[in-house]
Amino acid sequence: MKKTKMLKKNYEFKIVLDKGKCYSGKYIVIFVKRNNKNSNFLGIAISSKLGNAVKRNYLKRIIREVYKNTEEQIKTGYNIVFLWKKKSNIEKACYDNIKKDTIKIFKDAEMFLEE
Repeated sequence: MKKTKMLKKNYEFKIVLDKGKCYSGKYIVIFVKRNNKNSNFLGIAISSKLGNAVKRNYLKRIIREVYKNTEEQIKTGYNIVFLWKKKSNIEKACYDNIKKDTIKIFKDAEMFLEE
């Protein structure tokens, strides 16, 4: 099992958001940028306008879990930033919805390893 490394610094997020490719789903938006390393770095940014800290942290936990469960099938060498769409209702945030959305986006981005 791979250990996911996290993007933590503001400038790391900015680089991915400015120079990375954007892929959008029903609930989330994912920005992807190559990092020339042999592991992926994950960043999750959820606007404070969406809800209180409890709701935002719940969303982050779900997104991290979805990523962890699909990580084995995803190509390495990328910085990946997840954003929750502002127009999407936070009440619709459940594991299944986010997993379907994430898989669809990763397929669009051609991030899955060839089987």
